[in-house]
Amino acid sequence: MKKIIYVVLLVMLCSCSINKEPVFVKLGNYKVTNFTNENVHLKVDAFFKNPNDVGGKISTDDIMVIINNQEVAKIIAKEFDVPVRKEFAMPLEVDIPTKKILNDKNNGILQGLINSLLKRSVKVQLKGNLQYRFLLFKKNFVVNHTKEIKL
Repeated sequence: MKKIIYVVLLVMLCSCSINKEPVFVKLGNYKVTNFTNENVHLKVDAFFKNPNDVGGKISTDDIMVIINNQEVAKIIAKEFDVPVRKEFAMPLEVDIPTKKILNDKNNGILQGLINSLLKRSVKVQLKGNLQYRFLLFKKNFVVNHTKEIKL
């Protein structure tokens, strides 16, 4: 009986196309969805293509949010189920404490924030890794993207 189960599992795994890795396309759709005295809520989409007949999961590996060259928060998202043979977007969301942006010993970031408010935009950099997993297969996607966002 065990041999039959092993053969069935082996046939199922061999019939699925896992010969190509998912492709990380880009980060996009940067949006400030909420701006309060306590927090700035930022939403970004990570775009992928999955050419395989199997899914898997993608998770974040502490993606750092850097605003005007100052590290202010980490994106830690829930595991995302990868759809089969599709292009898809994984939402990444973070709440950035406003006091982290305003409190700086050198007043450098405060000066940068004042300049940003006058220009009505801010430079946001996301830096870290996204990890794809399916069974024993793992693939890391390096994220390092900078974008000027209008407020």
